[in-house]
Amino acid sequence: MADYEFCKVEREGPLTIITINRPDVMNALHPPANFEMESAFDDFAADADAWVAIVTGAGDRAFSAGNDLKYQAAGNKMSRPESGFGGIANRYDLNKPVIAAVNGVAMGGGFEIALACDMIIAAENAIFALPEPRVGLAALAGGLHRLPRQIPLKQAMGMILTGRRVSAAEGKELGFVTDCAPTGEALSVAKQWAAQILECSPMSIRASKEAVYAGFDLPDLPTAITTDYPAVVAMRNSDDFVEGPLAFSEKRSPNWKGR
Repeated sequence: MADYEFCKVEREGPLTIITINRPDVMNALHPPANFEMESAFDDFAADADAWVAIVTGAGDRAFSAGNDLKYQAAGNKMSRPESGFGGIANRYDLNKPVIAAVNGVAMGGGFEIALACDMIIAAENAIFALPEPRVGLAALAGGLHRLPRQIPLKQAMGMILTGRRVSAAEGKELGFVTDCAPTGEALSVAKQWAAQILECSPMSIRASKEAVYAGFDLPDLPTAITTDYPAVVAMRNSDDFVEGPLAFSEKRSPNWKGR
């Protein structure tokens, strides 16, 4: 496993935990951190034995405060990997599930990382916002497009056009937060959700995720339902496709292989 300076990667069996590790700047990301995050997600995507990922931030104060504006204001050159902010914002072909465990502030690019994940588990002290207009910028790392696709448009515009801060509880009410956790327990609760995902066939999970997201791009419901998505084809041709019904008929837990 690669040795990183600005993020930390841990493995717990088929679960990968990627931690943004710049707590002194509330886990804000500068180019070196972004490229490390890209490498960590590249490794997760390529590893056949890595089935679910959780991304979180070091400490209890912040998931990520977004782009490191002080680093930028100091005249440093700003660049991002092709996979986007945090190595995930532009990663459209990842069919493995990713959970954001949001412990504290998720502002700007930090919120955009969370929105790029499939689920958001938020601690009670989590704060979400897209405050870019307040500093002369715009949420161009996916926030302007993901948020209105994940919650009602008028509610999304209320956040986007004001840069206002939203609590974990309100985020759940609006619909972009999957579950809330006590302060300091976001990662623990995210692991509980990951454990439930890991009870399922990883081939089925990948097929389900790919069908959901790819289906949004199709013109109508019948086309979305009848399309053969690559991950669905892979599921039907997998060992897991045989193992699931066999384990059910034998009244035992399935032995998933993920292939």
